[in-house]
Amino acid sequence: MTHAHQRLLQGDLQDQRLGRYTSDLGVTHTRTVTLPGIRTQSGYSFSQITLAYQTLGTLSPAQDNVVLVCHALSGDAHVAGLNPETGRPGWWDYHVGPGKAIDTSRFFVLSTNVLGGCGGSTGPSSVDPQTGRPYAMTFPPVTIRDMVAAQVRLLDHLRISKVFAVVGGSMGGMQALVWAVDYPHRVQTCIPIATCLAHTPMQIAFHEVGRQAIITDAQWNQGHYTAHRRPEHGLAVARMVGHVTYLSEFAMKTKFGRQLQREAKPEDLFPEFFAVESYLQYQGESFVKRFDPNSYLYITKALDRFDLLEGSPPHAALGRVKARFLVISFESDWLYPPAQARELVRTLKRANAVVTYLNLQTSYGHDSFLIQNPEFSRAVGHFLDAEYRRQRLPLKKTTQILGGTR
Repeated sequence: MTHAHQRLLQGDLQDQRLGRYTSDLGVTHTRTVTLPGIRTQSGYSFSQITLAYQTLGTLSPAQDNVVLVCHALSGDAHVAGLNPETGRPGWWDYHVGPGKAIDTSRFFVLSTNVLGGCGGSTGPSSVDPQTGRPYAMTFPPVTIRDMVAAQVRLLDHLRISKVFAVVGGSMGGMQALVWAVDYPHRVQTCIPIATCLAHTPMQIAFHEVGRQAIITDAQWNQGHYTAHRRPEHGLAVARMVGHVTYLSEFAMKTKFGRQLQREAKPEDLFPEFFAVESYLQYQGESFVKRFDPNSYLYITKALDRFDLLEGSPPHAALGRVKARFLVISFESDWLYPPAQARELVRTLKRANAVVTYLNLQTSYGHDSFLIQNPEFSRAVGHFLDAEYRRQRLPLKKTTQILGGTR
């Protein structure tokens, strides 16, 4: 990341904190819908589910311009535009909007909050209709495939039979892969970003540290906490651990170095209070205000359990795939390193999938797909443009032939 890029990013973050950030989409809204239930991979049957979702842009008459955007661990349905309640931009506002990588003047963008989440979709904090109380830890284990099955219910409700592209980073990339593998006739292109076929022991280990921080918090109460007595300290620590993995060592050093944040206070345990400590504490404290601790437990476990192949040989698991792929990784991402992306690419190619692979030399670590990143934006935008043009060529040829016979 260049110094100019760093200054731009820091200025944007400052503008967001001061409420000065403006989105090309203006204020946008999410909505919720009650859908027919699903049977989870664990065998639990929901009689019905609720999903929060957002749509941006206009659905074409041919319904050939749908782009499904899948969020990562802490995301939600509000993908772009300003949130009317908080005034903050959607988590991918840099990349979704008119003239942006995912161009809402061309594409109909759909995003949902995952099953098990806490942004309006059915999750552990939802009321169990059988008991009239929050599910808490009686909520069934959910998988990435369960999350996608819930999204399928939404598309069926909206009467959308196919998507032009499904896009997502990290956990969103896992959802995108499941769409392409499990629903091959409904997906034309797939863009998994900074993701993998299955978690490694190291990735599972970081999540387990976070989960233990939550469940050992005295306020967790076996998951039966209240709005006024929540395991906020444990959740904040879990988020702090996560943020360490999202950044690169270069980004940490460039952004914080060994700078001291402030002079020592009498209540401090130690005389030095480093800027990076302040950053992590801020991230932890802000996270607990918008996220449910039990959802964090369930979603991280879904990530750890994910295995795209589920023990099958690549040709058996991926043999029906029809989508064309753009797989993207980042050289500085040590949480989902390029080696995992290359393994994914090799596996897809062994199943005869059409795959384009880019490993971008950004220096901001795993978060490289969330920040302003011109090279990343161009790659996604150009791929979508080329594939959308390619999709429409057969239609144009057919129209020309039919026109000539009249």
